[in-house]
Amino acid sequence: MNSGSHGLVLVEIFASNDEPTSQSEVLTKCYTFRVNGCSAILGYILHEIVEKIEWSDSWSIDHHQRTVTLAVPATATADMRSRVLEDTLQATRKLGLISMLQSWRDETFPVYGPEGQLLLEIERCATALFGIVTYGVQLLCYVRDEQGLRLWIGRRSERKQTYPGMLDTTAAGGLVTGKLPIEALICEAHEEASLPEEMVRDKVKPISHLTYFHVRGSKAGGEIGLLQPEVEYTYELELDPGMTPKPRDTEVESFSLYTIDEVLCALKEGQFKPNSAIVIVEFLILHGIIRAENESGYAEILSHLHRELQFPVRILPST
Repeated sequence: MNSGSHGLVLVEIFASNDEPTSQSEVLTKCYTFRVNGCSAILGYILHEIVEKIEWSDSWSIDHHQRTVTLAVPATATADMRSRVLEDTLQATRKLGLISMLQSWRDETFPVYGPEGQLLLEIERCATALFGIVTYGVQLLCYVRDEQGLRLWIGRRSERKQTYPGMLDTTAAGGLVTGKLPIEALICEAHEEASLPEEMVRDKVKPISHLTYFHVRGSKAGGEIGLLQPEVEYTYELELDPGMTPKPRDTEVESFSLYTIDEVLCALKEGQFKPNSAIVIVEFLILHGIIRAENESGYAEILSHLHRELQFPVRILPST
C-alpha cells in the first residue's frame, strides 16, 4: 500500500458507515430505550419508529423526556420482559407499518445490563428498531502461495434481504442468545463455506473484537437511518492453497481469491458490506499491510475500529 494512496478512502469507509459527524443532531430525533429497574440507556429509537409501534400498557412513553421504558416490575425476570417485548412486536407486525418486522427470523439477540446480566431477548429483525447493541462473528480465510497473501472473499446472494450482491468476508453471522462466539463461528463456517468443523476448531485464530456504531442505509434493507451499535468477534484462518471454500446455503453466491491490491480496490469502490469492510481493514493492519508509516489516517482508523459504546456491553471469550 503506497504512502497516502488509500488514506482518505479508508477513513471514508468509516465516515460513511459509522456515527454521523454531528451525533447530537441524530440523537435529537431519538427516544432512549430503557428498562424499569435498570439505570442504563440500552438503545436509541427513532421518533418515527416510536410513532408506529403498538405500545401496550406495559410501556411508559415520555414524549417530553423522549424515553421509552419497559415498565414491568423491576423484579421481573428476563423471560417476562422478553414476552412483553415479543407481544408488542407481534402486534406491531400485524399493522404492516414497519417493513423490517416482515423479516421475522424466530431468532433472538440478547440485551445485557451494566453488570453483564441478561435483561431480555429481542427478535433479531427488530434489533435495529430499538438501536441496541448486537453481536456477531466474522471469519476471514487466506492463503499464502506464489502470488503472495490472498484473501477468500465471498459474494452475497442477490436474494439476501441485507446488502444483496455485495462482497463479504469468508463467513459471518449474528450471535444469538446463549451461543459462544467460537461455536457460532464454526457453525457459520460450515453452513456458508463448507469448512469442516474439526479443521476450523483446530486452526482458527481469534483476532479481536471490534466495537463500532453505524447508521443503516438503503442497502441494509428495511427502514433507513436506524442506529446500530455492534460488537464483532473476528477470526482468521490460513487455508492450504488446495482448499476452496464452497457455498453450502443460499446466502453466498460464490467465493474468489483476491490479491491485496484487488481487496484495496474493492474497498475503495465501496463493494464490501460495511461491517465486513472494517474486519478486512483490521486484518490488513494486523498483517502489517496498513501501517502508521504508510497510512496518514492510521490513528483515526484505529479509533473507529474500537469505539467506546455508550451502552452496556458484555464481551464473551473468543475461544
